[in-house]
Amino acid sequence: MPNYEFRCRACGKTFNLILKVAELEKTKVACPHCKSRKVSQVLTSFFAMTSKKS
Repeated sequence: MPNYEFRCRACGKTFNLILKVAELEKTKVACPHCKSRKVSQVLTSFFAMTSKKS
């Protein structure tokens, strides 16, 4: 499952959530620190881990 990073516009803190893509679209994300729903998703880098079978 993808790991999403959010920043709260009310308190300014950042936090991570692990959600399925479908959950992200349905869920109203709330800040775990101040419970505000005024959050924005932060663009982050990612890496893909693959296995190479010989």
